Amino acid sequence: MLRCLLSLLLFLQPAPAGMLLPRVQALHPAESAGFTLAGLKLLPARWDKAANFAKLDAVTRRAVSAGAEFIVTPEGYLEGYVGNAKMNPGLTRERYLDVAEPLDGPWMRKVEALAGELRIHMLVGFAERRGQRVFNSIALIGPDGNRIGLYSKTHTGGQEPFNDQGAEFPVFDTSLGRFGLLVCFDRQLPETSRILAIKGAQMILVPAFGLGTEEINEDVMMRTRAYENGVYVAHVHPKNTFVVDPSGTIIAQNRGESEGIVLAKITFDGRVGKGPIRHRRPGIYREILDDMR
Repeated sequence: MLRCLLSLLLFLQPAPAGMLLPRVQALHPAESAGFTLAGLKLLPARWDKAANFAKLDAVTRRAVSAGAEFIVTPEGYLEGYVGNAKMNPGLTRERYLDVAEPLDGPWMRKVEALAGELRIHMLVGFAERRGQRVFNSIALIGPDGNRIGLYSKTHTGGQEPFNDQGAEFPVFDTSLGRFGLLVCFDRQLPETSRILAIKGAQMILVPAFGLGTEEINEDVMMRTRAYENGVYVAHVHPKNTFVVDPSGTIIAQNRGESEGIVLAKITFDGRVGKGPIRHRRPGIYREILDDMR
């Protein structure tokens, strides 16, 4: 049975050097099957890739010491999600281009090296520069330190004036399973999760960002997406990080101001891909492609 074998919530506490590090709880040895996903509930520093990578490095190592095999950051973690004009008044295209990181840039190479050193999967959010264009992207990196894939946010919600929008919904095969990726506002359109489920995703990972929490379009919406598509969902956000199983049940969560690591140890089996999605009638849904009247 596909179920959560263990959910651990690790809160951060000040370290002697001033770095916030999580208090570690050991995994129960009798519950060691499956893989452990770690959602990093961290608030990055704006415009400071060096500080954000230093925190990522330290907290990732602590999560791995607690058994994490797959690390997920919030949206735009590397540069501090500075592409939102509402949250960053005075944002200019020139400054944004300057902080955006190419896929082969020095900080992304450090992230890849970290994944390779620790032999883990990582999903890291960053402003991705492609020439004179910027995308709100997340990079999926494998335990060999090589990039498995990339997803760029497809729905920016009108608040990211200098971000181009992606137009594809890839699903990635890994040694841990098949994963679909979304970024923040993408989750609010039901078509996005449905496409990923139809393409065989067992779990949908949703890095997000915000300075507060909204239960309707976070908890309730993600529980619905998990249930209606028969998939696991992980929502990783500085103020509300949680994991949902295919029944729509939240199995691990940290909501509020404290930074922390949310660990959910899960296995995949027959519940994935079951439920309401198995009763679809695609032939009668053509109108969903029409523009709104």
